[in-house]
Amino acid sequence: MTLSDLLLPTYTQMLGTMATWLDKAEAARGGEAEALLSARLAPDMFPLATQVRFACRQAQEAVFRLQARDFPPEIQELLEEARNAGERPGTLADARARISETLAVVEAAAADGLTLDGDAPIAHALPNGMAMNVTATVYARDWALPQFYFHVVTAYAILRAEGIELGKADYCAHMLPYFSMPQGG
Repeated sequence: MTLSDLLLPTYTQMLGTMATWLDKAEAARGGEAEALLSARLAPDMFPLATQVRFACRQAQEAVFRLQARDFPPEIQELLEEARNAGERPGTLADARARISETLAVVEAAAADGLTLDGDAPIAHALPNGMAMNVTATVYARDWALPQFYFHVVTAYAILRAEGIELGKADYCAHMLPYFSMPQGG
């Protein structure tokens, strides 16, 4: 299995899943669903609008960083939008658009036949001034995927905490085709 075999389908599946949760929230709340974008799990945590944008940013950033490509300006715009989402959460349509834009980046990388050298050095500067120096494998496994899932799971938890009926099947809907019923039971 290559890094791209692991990362790209994961990003595609979970971003699509997150978009489905937003659809379900809108169906459940109608015109009141936009208020969910400002919901938080705790006062010191970012709201749903930020969690969606940070998940998108994590996926895009990993795709570009692992290809040793410069980040396009859209990644910085996405970061600023996420940081300011507490005051300007946008709309569910905005959140879905960010997910669609990110899926396009991921799908383009897959179409280009993204091949990654797992031993390639990755230098990643963090906002707090620290820097991480790791291999591409360590970055993908121990940073990129966990950071992405943190924001996806937090979005799920916010929606659940706000009363949106989501369950395990909503979280891993992409796995449902692999399940079968017991025979003769």
